[in-house]
Amino acid sequence: MTSAVGGSRVVIVMGVSSSGKSTVGPRLAERLGVPFLEGDDLHPAANRAKMASGQPLDDADRVPWLAALTEWIRATAAGGHGGVATCSALKRAYRDQFRRTGADLWFIHLALARDVAAERIARRRGHFMPPQLLDSQYEILDPLEADEPGVTIDASGDREQVLAQALRAAAGLPR
Repeated sequence: MTSAVGGSRVVIVMGVSSSGKSTVGPRLAERLGVPFLEGDDLHPAANRAKMASGQPLDDADRVPWLAALTEWIRATAAGGHGGVATCSALKRAYRDQFRRTGADLWFIHLALARDVAAERIARRRGHFMPPQLLDSQYEILDPLEADEPGVTIDASGDREQVLAQALRAAAGLPR
């Protein structure tokens, strides 16, 4: 996963809640032999409490979280070993902030139809993100655009198939 920019590639596995980021991300990192970061772990306690109470985060709430993710990207790229992180990265502005680090970034958008996401999120237990916030994520979602480095993968399939597609995408191979 080395590249000329920053010495290594950082892969951001993105998508709405329940799209499979926390399943695909660590397995992708393991297969690539690079460090993994669960982006949700960087949310301040206040953000987690707000979401758990059914209130969506606004951009002001996300500032410290995005700053921490941006610093992780910068440090990971500077370390020369690459990495994989999960992050909803719902807005292009957030992804633009990450790209301003100068790191060689690659986004893997795990796209999921709203009804499939709703079904999955309803089955989850012990997660701070309640089902009623799913619509707020779809409302602000800016899918990857043609000028953004990355690929969109249909995440509705079998986890092994999605992982295989993510591995091919991270390696720069055709899907």
